Amino acid sequence: MAEVRIEAEPRTEFGKGAARRIRRAGKVPAVVYGHGRNPVHISLPARELMRALKTSNVLLSLDVEDASELVLPKAIQRDPIKGFLEHVDLVLVRLGEKVTVEVPVTLTGAAAPEVLVDHQMVTLSVQAEATHIPTGFEVSIEGLSVGQHINAGDVPLPEGTTLVTEVDHIIVQGLAAPTAEDLEAELVEAEAEAGIEREPTDEEQAVAASAAAEPAEGAEGGEAPERSDS
Repeated sequence: MAEVRIEAEPRTEFGKGAARRIRRAGKVPAVVYGHGRNPVHISLPARELMRALKTSNVLLSLDVEDASELVLPKAIQRDPIKGFLEHVDLVLVRLGEKVTVEVPVTLTGAAAPEVLVDHQMVTLSVQAEATHIPTGFEVSIEGLSVGQHINAGDVPLPEGTTLVTEVDHIIVQGLAAPTAEDLEAELVEAEAEAGIEREPTDEEQAVAASAAAEPAEGAEGGEAPERSDS
């Protein structure tokens, strides 16, 4: 995986006010730590950093005051509404160093008809060299049938990468798709548990009306009761 070079600036102001000023200037406050060194507070250009972070586990080469450091994103904070970067934690790594990371899993292909795809794991935990981290794993579900599943141990890994996730953890499995009757029964049960009075459907109303009309029709076919004069 190629590294992305970014110019970093040391920062000496801290707190919410300082962070807002940094972001208004088109930069992102960040902190670098690891290998027993004291944390180093820096700011990074927001646009370049946002572009770099589109790659999972991107390896960044930071140029800070005539020095170069290799880092990996450890924690990324974004604005919950607008989505812009608020703060980034970066961990130091060295060439040849093994790191444990979460790598995204993407499903490809189409399952068999009438099969509900249950994607249980969206990432795999693996150990790899910091400069050779896989960007993602593709898992084919072509023709996946009911009851069939794919485990973490079934995913082929590139050379130098070892699986940290338990091998028998299920990534994806095929389930029987629920019928309309199943969905209706679940809805009725959920409404009953919530104390919701359910309005009868047109079909149910028609059945009830037909059942109520049957005794009346029987009474019309019988003899009229005798009228007694008083």
